[in-house]
Amino acid sequence: MKTKVIVGMGSCGIAAGANKTYDVLEGLKTVDEQLDIELSKTSCVGMCYAEPLVEIIDETGYYLYGGIDEKKAKEILESHVKNNTPVKEYVVKSDKFETSEDSYVNGQEKIALRNCGYMDPESLEEAEERNAYKAIQKIGSEGKTDAGVIKDILDSGIRGRGGGGFPTGLKWKFANASVSDDKYIICNADEGDPGAFMDRSLLEGDPHAILEGMIIGAYAIGANQGVIYCRAEYPLAIKRLNIAIVQARERGYLGKNASGIKDFNFDIYVKEGAGAFVCGEETALIASVEGERGMPRKRPPFPAASGLWKKPTNINNVETLANIPYIILNGPESYNKYGTEKSKGTKVFALTGKIKKGGLVEVPMGMTLREIIFDLGGGIQDNGKFKAVQLGGPSGGCIPESLLDTPVDYDSVNSTGAIMGSGGMVVMDEATCMVDLAKFFLNFTQQESCGKCTFCRMGTKRMLEILTRITDGKGKEGDIELLEELSGQIKENSLCGLGQTAPNPVLTTLKYFRHEYEDHIFNKKCEAKVCKPLLTYTVVADACTGCTLCARKCPVDAISGGKKQVHFIDQDLCIQCGACDDACNFDSILVS
Repeated sequence: MKTKVIVGMGSCGIAAGANKTYDVLEGLKTVDEQLDIELSKTSCVGMCYAEPLVEIIDETGYYLYGGIDEKKAKEILESHVKNNTPVKEYVVKSDKFETSEDSYVNGQEKIALRNCGYMDPESLEEAEERNAYKAIQKIGSEGKTDAGVIKDILDSGIRGRGGGGFPTGLKWKFANASVSDDKYIICNADEGDPGAFMDRSLLEGDPHAILEGMIIGAYAIGANQGVIYCRAEYPLAIKRLNIAIVQARERGYLGKNASGIKDFNFDIYVKEGAGAFVCGEETALIASVEGERGMPRKRPPFPAASGLWKKPTNINNVETLANIPYIILNGPESYNKYGTEKSKGTKVFALTGKIKKGGLVEVPMGMTLREIIFDLGGGIQDNGKFKAVQLGGPSGGCIPESLLDTPVDYDSVNSTGAIMGSGGMVVMDEATCMVDLAKFFLNFTQQESCGKCTFCRMGTKRMLEILTRITDGKGKEGDIELLEELSGQIKENSLCGLGQTAPNPVLTTLKYFRHEYEDHIFNKKCEAKVCKPLLTYTVVADACTGCTLCARKCPVDAISGGKKQVHFIDQDLCIQCGACDDACNFDSILVS
């Protein structure tokens, strides 16, 4: 067998330098006749923390190498390919021996991500080898009705992976019941939280799974047109989607009598969005597809009755659609055996923040936050202390250490004040100021507000002003209560999910970290030492060498003292910029 060498070329891999690694391998393959290898590309494997990744598959087994730059690539080819000696120190996963990353891989159950990193996403043949379009062919060969497909999806228990967690089968049932000659199915690939990284990786790594999920959904509801609404900032995803659509048309999976099913005519096109966060909401997305400004409208009517061009429309997100072919091909019981009573299947999370092993993980519903963060993610960077995890994207909530054993399912997560969202999981250590964090996320949602609802448009602005004042050391009594009052008004009176969930970061940090708000307001202190206007910089006399570097870097001449003399910071002049602390090489600046 010819040795296969595969380079991970998703956006994360390319950002880490995988294109350079690939070029080196390609160059060596060209000039070295002894290198009888089959070189190809794949997408994100999920181990984003170990990029660039190179897979080698030979007669002896499977080897996944991590952190492979141009120099290491040459070493691997020389040792492994030419001399049959794997370079074990670079191997992060193998079927021949244990590795340090086994816990990251073995703790997962991959359904949505089943093909990502295991094939060339631009090859229909490789996708077909991994069962692409087998599910829709099964529907055709068995003569399964639309009602039969919907029943399978209902029995699987899958809920929408885009945030709200509405039962997918029920959503399809409503759209199926609407009578119209024209119906649409839309894939929402424009979500803007950290979980969008997961959507992008699925689109880049397994575009045919998304297309097949849409084809099955179209058959179930009676749609004849599909739209993939994808943010323009994902050029690689859009490129691979368009390649997959052309391939699917040529092979007959799309078009007239799609997938060989008589009188089932269905096609798909990609609509590029501008990356507006509000377009994650169904009616705003529909408005954008129609060429209007992305703004939500009142419901009812719901899209299932009146959606795109006022025709019955079903909208699912990327991860939801990626699961559909697996469920149909393997049966609902293959999916609902995972998870909890009300949250079936698996969920993909984008682990990020102060975590050792950031990347994509897919786990059974019901796994605890502690297991995901510490067993899979490896714990906190630099062996720091865990403080909180923010779940659900910019409008999600912060969950403290005391709730680390919370099972990850819709009901349990919602009970904490957070939301599942589309899968963002941002881990924080003790160097994080929770007031500053709430301000960061609220600043995002405030900027992304479409402005249609007064409570969202003005309420989030007033909340942001209060949070800014608090982090600037100008907080006052009553600010906390005002934040709580505004949060309630915004949640109750906003039209769409953006406004209804925008206060979540503030409400959950107030619920679990209220003392930090009080410390900012009443003691003018930031325990995480993040909010600079609340910090005091003083010189530690015993450590100061009088090198004068801090004085030279101070922009306001607040530091006095001659060479080899202990320096002094005038607190009346100091503007808390931190330049002295950054400049000092002797840890003689005390920040308090």
